[in-house]
Amino acid sequence: MTAKVTLSFSDDTIEEARRFAKREGLSLSAWMDQAAREKALREVFTAHAAAVGRAGLDLESAALADAHEVAMVDDALFGGRPRAA
Repeated sequence: MTAKVTLSFSDDTIEEARRFAKREGLSLSAWMDQAAREKALREVFTAHAAAVGRAGLDLESAALADAHEVAMVDDALFGGRPRAA
């Protein structure tokens, strides 16, 4: 569903937005929709990363440890041969 809204932008902002939209082959509305959605997702992901950090979770290290464990099991089971898909 699409909602029509009235927004106000500075002359510089709207000029840049039009230029970026044209460069990407999008209408100004489509480009602004995409830009707003990307900004909202960045805000959500930034908040999530901050919460993970405050919780003291080290997800990157855990993922690397999991990958290492999978490699060790593969090596033990398949002796370095690639496993069947």
